[in-house]
Amino acid sequence: MNKSDKPKFTYVYDPLCGWCYGFSPVVQKIWERYQDEIDFEVISGGMVLGDREGPIGEVAAYIDGAHKQVEDRTGVKFGDAFMDGILREGSTWFSSMPPSIALAIVKKHAPEHAFPFASTLQKAIYKDGIDLNVPEAYLPYVEPLGISSEVFVQAMKDPAYQDLARQDFHFSRQLQVSGFPAAFVFLNNTYYLISRGYSDFEYLEGNLQKVMQEA
Repeated sequence: MNKSDKPKFTYVYDPLCGWCYGFSPVVQKIWERYQDEIDFEVISGGMVLGDREGPIGEVAAYIDGAHKQVEDRTGVKFGDAFMDGILREGSTWFSSMPPSIALAIVKKHAPEHAFPFASTLQKAIYKDGIDLNVPEAYLPYVEPLGISSEVFVQAMKDPAYQDLARQDFHFSRQLQVSGFPAAFVFLNNTYYLISRGYSDFEYLEGNLQKVMQEA
């Protein structure tokens, strides 16, 4: 199979999507198993933008109820630093833009790490309880990828990376993704939807293999 013929796994998620956090171990396992056979890309969806942005306290009641469903079905755990710190305190500005910019920086400066970084980013938010709006809060997660603190902090303030994040949001809309997570296989110039919402590994892998065999 030529490089140009390789299938591509396209994961459309949002860093603030709880179900995406639950889906992270599934897509990470797909990446670990298939990274030598297929290409991978991750797209930020822009779930919390515009009039959806605001203090996290405004949606705390919803998150407090929904997080248990995510935990029960997927096995992930929301950390105390998030639940008892960020969520209960309630003042942190909740917006998809800062973490989506962080992903855009990793795509640009350490592209080989971009796909697994999406999962790392969600753990930073929902387990470790980082403040999304403080560039320095991301440093423990990006410096191991070879991105210096100076480069990253400056890039978080650079409008060019906000534009890259917005390009992701636009691409998500082009794919007609109306909810997160979503997963596609791109093959023969066509995007095949293989998961809409959370699915387990066996379901996702089965759909992936079916497309690769039949498309």
